[in-house]
Amino acid sequence: GGATTSKVHTAVKIEENFTKGQTVHVLDASRSVPVVGKLLNDHKVGFVKEIQEDYQRLRDLHNKRRAKKEFLKIEDAHKNKFQIDFEKDKPVKPNLLGNKVFENYDLKEIAEYIDWTPFFRTWELAGKYPEILEDKIVGEECVKLFADATQMLHQIIDEKWLEARAVIGIWEANSVSDTIIEVNNGEANLQQLRQQSKKVAGVPSISLADFIAPKESGIQDYVGGFVVTTGLGIDEHIARFEADHDDYNSILLKALADRLAEAFAELMHKKVRLEYWGYATNENLDNEALIKENYKGIRPAPGYPACPDHTLKRELFKLLDATKLAGVELTESLAMFPTAAVSGFYFGNPQAKYFGLGKIAKDQIQEYAKQKNVSIESAEKWMSPNLSY
Repeated sequence: GGATTSKVHTAVKIEENFTKGQTVHVLDASRSVPVVGKLLNDHKVGFVKEIQEDYQRLRDLHNKRRAKKEFLKIEDAHKNKFQIDFEKDKPVKPNLLGNKVFENYDLKEIAEYIDWTPFFRTWELAGKYPEILEDKIVGEECVKLFADATQMLHQIIDEKWLEARAVIGIWEANSVSDTIIEVNNGEANLQQLRQQSKKVAGVPSISLADFIAPKESGIQDYVGGFVVTTGLGIDEHIARFEADHDDYNSILLKALADRLAEAFAELMHKKVRLEYWGYATNENLDNEALIKENYKGIRPAPGYPACPDHTLKRELFKLLDATKLAGVELTESLAMFPTAAVSGFYFGNPQAKYFGLGKIAKDQIQEYAKQKNVSIESAEKWMSPNLSY
């Protein structure tokens, strides 16, 4: 489960190829408990049949859509790039150039930036916070859960169960070759991808590289990056709960650590906009406005819709020296450990916006593999959810 896959991806790419048992997609790993329960109880046969029928329906829909969808040649998609007048939207020179480390950051300050809505989703309670606390169906349970969560959160803060650590960086950058973001004159090349599905006239085929001034413009631009974690120190507490067979508090702690990590990313981004980069010094947004992303600039993360290639984490971690400075490691499959961690890039252009890459064609994969100096098979492996073929 999680943001790195989807129900459709599970149905199309995984389920049919796994013959030893039933594959089931969940939105979040913590939701696997009720699914396992269903697979172990007397209703297993009906549950599996329902899942298989649902996944077959998704495969049929996917195949119909794929047959209808048209794609631009990659060179035509590049010509249809998102246009920005960088003379008009001139990049703001950052107050910080290079990296900055934050150790033992105040958890109390971080907690002020928590978005509680996804916390309730972890427990399969659908609804927006704070309205969910008054919901006619689940409100009573949500109030109890929220009380337990806030009590544990106070304990986490007061007894320093977790350490919050971060490293951020802002570097000189320009775009080259349509989709490459060159950092510090070649210290790193952040290869991006471009939307390739055919669009109506006037709608651009966007790449994150479009939000960075081209090198040939002669305008110096910048890009940033970050790795934050609130998961350092969590293992001993999880082990304590698990030794007591206390699954509830174990899941509660993991969910709160994840929420604190997302809140820390929100807080760091705000400090970057107002202080370290300083391109939005007049910003005055409350937490609700931050959750709605009503700020200038974006912070896309590798593995998410605008930037689905997880391998970009390797370059990001090198630029930030993140394992040494933030205490976050990358696993073989490029997941982060501790798991209560968030990483991504900072784009400061006021026209930068979030988007979904969607499906891409083989000619872009071939171009991408060549520019990254990897095999086509390797590129296809990492980009498999986005392949149109």
